[in-house]
Amino acid sequence: MRLPLIPAGANGAEARLPDAQFPSFVDPCRTRQCKGDRHSHHQAQTRSQTEVPDTALLQAIQNDLESSPFTGEGHRKVWARLRILRDIRASREGVLRLMREHHLLSPHRGPLGEENLHDGRITTDTPNEMWGTDGVRIQTVEDGLVWVFAAVDHCDGYCAGIHAVKAGDRFAALEPVAQGLQSEFGGVSAAIGAGLTLRMDHGSQYTSDDFRNQLKFWGVTASYAFVAEPQTNGVAERVNRTMKEQTIHGRIFRNVDEVRDAVVDFKDRYNREWWLKNWASCHPSKLVRHGCLNRPPESQNRVQTIRADTTQDFCYRFICC
Repeated sequence: MRLPLIPAGANGAEARLPDAQFPSFVDPCRTRQCKGDRHSHHQAQTRSQTEVPDTALLQAIQNDLESSPFTGEGHRKVWARLRILRDIRASREGVLRLMREHHLLSPHRGPLGEENLHDGRITTDTPNEMWGTDGVRIQTVEDGLVWVFAAVDHCDGYCAGIHAVKAGDRFAALEPVAQGLQSEFGGVSAAIGAGLTLRMDHGSQYTSDDFRNQLKFWGVTASYAFVAEPQTNGVAERVNRTMKEQTIHGRIFRNVDEVRDAVVDFKDRYNREWWLKNWASCHPSKLVRHGCLNRPPESQNRVQTIRADTTQDFCYRFICC
């Protein structure tokens, strides 16, 4: 609508026309009915629109969500459809309150999978049946963050290999597995690790084609942990925690060489002493049943280490059982 021209006043200012010439722009609150109690009629009108019983409003919300062809919609969409399509004049805060109290907001209406109680078992009864591998990052002064990868047996927690490197790529992640194959199976040739399963997470190193192809060359079966559930790779995670507590925390490392020396020393000390204490509470017959004395000839290093480097009475019973 074209507005009429407003003539200038005597002093050059624009003259003001009466509000009667602009009926569509008249503010109702400037009328006489608002005098004395400002906006009282608007508040009464709003109250009359929001006075909807919670039970009826909740039923309307549920019906709207069931009839909607979309998923994941929030309370604003529901509130707008109730006003426009169903002519239910409820406040947005009231719709939000009811949807929150009855768990109807979008985070509660997403597809939910079955709850995993983690009541299973990831350890094995015999050595060299499944290994777990994982990587951690350690801060240094000169080299910044460096990576440490380890491979751990799921039977007895024996650390088969450990490797510290600046660039934690797929080739660095393969190094502890190669160390374990060399010490436990006698080499890294084709199909040398047939029958071995490697448990790992979904890190970019472990999902790369180079890593997976190398495992296939060795005959090792890849077994990935569940997403966002580190419990399924708990053996390697627990050894990494022990390494941090016993070697990393409380120290300042200058470069990757110092980290490498520290973690290699931890691996040797862990396999000599800490790993032995894990088995110290077991009866010798249980050790034989677990196969710790029946390893293949190329993987007798663990028993030989115990024979040569300890004098505990348990070790004599362990060897002679």
